[in-house]
Amino acid sequence: MRCVFVFFLLTGFHSFAQKHSPGIYSKGYFIKPLDIPASLSGNFGELRPNHYHMGLDFKTNRVENLPVHAAAEGYVARVKIEPFGFGRAIYINHPNGLTTVYAHLNAFFPKLEQYVKEQQYKLESWNVSLDIPMEMFPVKKGAFIANSGNSGGSQGPHLHFEIRNTATDTNLNPMLFGFPIADNVPPVIQRLAVYDRNKSIYEQSPKMIAVKKSGQEYITVPSTISVSSDKISFAVSSYDAQTGSANHNGIFQGILYNSSKEVVRFTMDTISYYHTRYLNAHIDYKTKATGGPYLQHLSELPGYINSIYRTQKGNGVIGLTEGAVHNIRIETKDANSNTAALNFKVQYKAPATKPLPPAGKIYYPFMVNVGEGSEDCEFYIGERGLYDAVQVAYRRSVSTNPAVVSAIHTIGADYIPLQEGLVVRIKPDSGLLQVKRSRVVMQRFAGTKKEISKPEWQNGWAMAKFNSFGSFQLVLDETAPEIIPIGFKSGQDMRKASRLMFTVKDNLGSIKNFRAELDGKWIRFTNDKGRNFIYIFDEHCTPGKHSLKISVADEAGNTAAQIFTFTR
Repeated sequence: MRCVFVFFLLTGFHSFAQKHSPGIYSKGYFIKPLDIPASLSGNFGELRPNHYHMGLDFKTNRVENLPVHAAAEGYVARVKIEPFGFGRAIYINHPNGLTTVYAHLNAFFPKLEQYVKEQQYKLESWNVSLDIPMEMFPVKKGAFIANSGNSGGSQGPHLHFEIRNTATDTNLNPMLFGFPIADNVPPVIQRLAVYDRNKSIYEQSPKMIAVKKSGQEYITVPSTISVSSDKISFAVSSYDAQTGSANHNGIFQGILYNSSKEVVRFTMDTISYYHTRYLNAHIDYKTKATGGPYLQHLSELPGYINSIYRTQKGNGVIGLTEGAVHNIRIETKDANSNTAALNFKVQYKAPATKPLPPAGKIYYPFMVNVGEGSEDCEFYIGERGLYDAVQVAYRRSVSTNPAVVSAIHTIGADYIPLQEGLVVRIKPDSGLLQVKRSRVVMQRFAGTKKEISKPEWQNGWAMAKFNSFGSFQLVLDETAPEIIPIGFKSGQDMRKASRLMFTVKDNLGSIKNFRAELDGKWIRFTNDKGRNFIYIFDEHCTPGKHSLKISVADEAGNTAAQIFTFTR
């Protein structure tokens, strides 16, 4: 029987995939992956920091270890284990050319769990991404594959579920496949924002307009919005909910009409992980970054490529003539076509004086932008770095921290988003010895956020790449990480214990490597959520006395090692 199934996968997979393009959503092909009634805490396209939510979050009644089932026949193609992100995840390829993903899991089914453990010991790494031969773990529709959990970047017990095009790895909206999720509730529209599109999106605060329910639809207060720009665009705050659920989930579609003619729409049907960071071009990033709400643009920013928008003409920016009244309608929809609609009027009144053009240098999308820093700082923004034209300010200051071995270079503002990394080059203080450069890191900080990167050195310059603007400096780090056992001490009798646990502290909060050796051999410590390193006693720790060596390194290359003894 197994040979027949493998033959089907080898021969039928290709022919079946040819009949079903990624744009066709076969209802009934997939079953829900949990036994309990389907209820969502998150949906496809929901707005998250720096990314769209790429699947469905099924509630598990706030508990872990519910059985998770294969949504369709196929084979386990990949397994991933990481401290953040998906945590423990299974990828199943199906004969229809699609892949389902199940994330934040606990234990896999026994044979797969054993195989993964063997591979971790072979690779001497707990953090793994394993491509698995197709004939090794075939699964039937509804087969038990794992227990649900709360691993990785999960903030509470649930099952994250995705459907992808296997060939392109593009995510499809699972809500379009007909899962039994009751939903007759329309979205809610909370607020409207209006933008002057003669300016950069990032060099203004939008005009916020209150909305209220009027019958079955929404209206603005006031009903006619007066604007002082002849080019405007809109954004809305809107959320969706399923029947019987209070969760504020994402909307599926937003559509803008001007005088009954469609101008632009966005649709959350297919999104690739390669493009998920473009969420920052879809939302008003500045408003969100400065403590405001999510606002979803109903226009396409010039630097947004491979976008979720479809325009009838132009990019969603509306041109106005003085005195003319435009009837505007905005609709937001969920995947079941439940609709909320907002109706209002807009009128342009020319200002008495025209605003002055910006005085500083303008940086543009699709250009290699070379920053005008100082004699000891340079920066580069790539062609796909910016979503809209904007000024990028630079400021140099001096640090009083003795560990800082350069000036502080503030580049741009952290409310201006970047799609691709910002390359920063800094010259250190002239007194920094050549031999100490191996312990120098580049640090970015903005408010309370801090991150470091190990720079490359070129002709006396330190170079590193970051995903955000902020303040940058070089820091000499000569402090080794600290290894701290939790709940036990060296020499202890551990025969009644079930595990060993350590935490590691670093002065800059960056642990690059952790290695544990039991009697000279690598031993598997987990590190879920990047918190503690935990070893659950298993067959690799036999009865008797043992020596455990823990070695750690930070981003700067400082190392520490300790040896602990115990009896098992």
